[in-house]
Amino acid sequence: MRDAATRFVERTTGALQGASEGAGRSGDDEAGVVSKQVVQLDRVIIRFAGDSGDGMQLTGDRFTSSTAAFGNDLSTLPDFPAEIRAPAGTLPGVSAFQLHFADHDIMTPGDAPNVLVAMNPAALKANLKDLPRGADLIVNTDEFTKRNMSKVGYETSPLEDGSLESYAVHPIPLTSLTVEALKEFDLGKKEAERAKNMFALGLLSWLYHRPTESTVEFLKSKFAKKPEILAANLAAFEAGWAFGETTEDFSVQYEVKPATMTAGTYRNITGNLALSYGLVAAGRQTGLPVFLGSYPITPASDILHELSKHKKFGVTTFQAEDEIAGVGAALGAAYGGALGVTTTSGPGIALKSETIGLAVALELPLLVIDVQRGGPSTGLPTKTEQADLLQAMFGRNGEAPIPIVAPSSPADCFHAAIEAARIATVYRTPVMLLSDGYLANGAEPWRIPDVDALPDLTVRYTTEPNHELPDGSKDFWPYLRDPKTLARPWAVPGTPGLEHRIGGIEKADGTGAISYDPANHDKMVRLRQAKVDGIEVPDLEVDDPSGEARVLVLGWGSTYGPIGAGCRRVRREGLTVAQAHLRHLNPFPANLEAVLRRYDKVLIPEMNLGQLALLIRGRFLVDAVGYNQVRGLPFKAEELAGVIKDVITSV
Repeated sequence: MRDAATRFVERTTGALQGASEGAGRSGDDEAGVVSKQVVQLDRVIIRFAGDSGDGMQLTGDRFTSSTAAFGNDLSTLPDFPAEIRAPAGTLPGVSAFQLHFADHDIMTPGDAPNVLVAMNPAALKANLKDLPRGADLIVNTDEFTKRNMSKVGYETSPLEDGSLESYAVHPIPLTSLTVEALKEFDLGKKEAERAKNMFALGLLSWLYHRPTESTVEFLKSKFAKKPEILAANLAAFEAGWAFGETTEDFSVQYEVKPATMTAGTYRNITGNLALSYGLVAAGRQTGLPVFLGSYPITPASDILHELSKHKKFGVTTFQAEDEIAGVGAALGAAYGGALGVTTTSGPGIALKSETIGLAVALELPLLVIDVQRGGPSTGLPTKTEQADLLQAMFGRNGEAPIPIVAPSSPADCFHAAIEAARIATVYRTPVMLLSDGYLANGAEPWRIPDVDALPDLTVRYTTEPNHELPDGSKDFWPYLRDPKTLARPWAVPGTPGLEHRIGGIEKADGTGAISYDPANHDKMVRLRQAKVDGIEVPDLEVDDPSGEARVLVLGWGSTYGPIGAGCRRVRREGLTVAQAHLRHLNPFPANLEAVLRRYDKVLIPEMNLGQLALLIRGRFLVDAVGYNQVRGLPFKAEELAGVIKDVITSV
């Protein structure tokens, strides 16, 4: 098996070299393979679409991995069906994966695909509206049966009725070709058909000059204990590659050269994986054990799955019976001296809110990760949204302020996790980190940081009494504050002489005794607010190349890429616009008001109905303009460019 895989890698690697050397030639070479013209492209957007059981996410992930290994810049958008086990061949069951890769820096997974691979009629109908005229459409003709077409409302075959004339259609019987390629294996028809995604992957890998080594190694690892399945998948992959070489349906191959990037070691990474690594790194940099108390929920579950692999780094994971138990365990771990973490999505935040309020009262470090999704209630569980900002800011009873940090890209989730840990441990407070489904599941190249360059967050517990008595002796006051940070001491239970009371009832300033005194409650509320207000965060940076822009586009979270791409388009047309992006949403950067007042108009695009805009208008009395969509999808760059131009021309 190893020899077969090795031969395939060697053959395809040689084919890549031969195709590049033979660019512009046509005809047959000595091996009987048609030498085809190679066309250089600067970028490509591909979307794989099919039933949730067709392996489209795996296909997209493998194509992405080989693209990352090749050195292209890339951005992805997985799109999962919201219904569990939706009927096969129906629109609710369509799963898609979009990949944008280029020879230059890119910021989004692309507005519209140049290539759509549709594995069945439902995939075609669900995605055809996004396909621009002239785009390539690869269709699995085997699935266009009368029964399958009727499921999605096709009365006649779109492959025959002329409705696809504006596209470059490539009708390919992917299923039957796969079955034919695997006829020598001891597999049933259904088992053989399941490998059609590998056939499609092989074809697209040939078409776009993708290296094959990473896919071969992945398959060998995944099916190490199933040699027959491994051999079948490799054979299907190779058959797809060979079909591309020999078919007359594709007259050219395409090549997208590697992108120029800052020197360093890179890997492909999703937001959830980057966030997981950031939590591991935060544990190492603080010197604290990491404890994750979590209940599985889409799209945050991958963090629990990933952290469970890293016990050797002092990470303990606890899959709780519900959301309340998860956050309660995490807060208990924080009381015990660990870096307590809980992960969830919007509905889980609602359930955790009382315990988060308890963490505010106890003034203990706790990281609350909210991977936002469409709401309200169950809403759109597999679709993205950023509508939990006001919940993060105010969603607790009483005056219970907490800092809020939001990453801007999948790779930035790593650094955002470390920043959240810094704030939590230095200021002794729970911190909310707002990721979302787009960041969580999307991928991009990540430059692996130098560990020595990560911030030193070493935590030192309080181990001695800290309050001097009149007779010169000392006792312990659990709420005696650091004059700079207003943080209270962190005394690990069991430390001799540092016993203290905890609980949700208001404590007396300094002593920590239960207090119902009105003046003390007012003081404690104001102290907790002042502590959050006083957190040191970097100033807001503004991207204003001309220095003459009159319009500022302000964003937060995952809108960073679409806003940046939209601004680039506007600038290429000769207009001036400034962009700024908030990582810290509570407290805001100290220079935010000054930045806002430099511009005649502030535009705030959000995947909600205007939550940041509400905060900006209320805090700074700035007449910000909101642009809001809640479609479960990220903004498109072209869409935002049009909005930005409209605002510029109105000033």
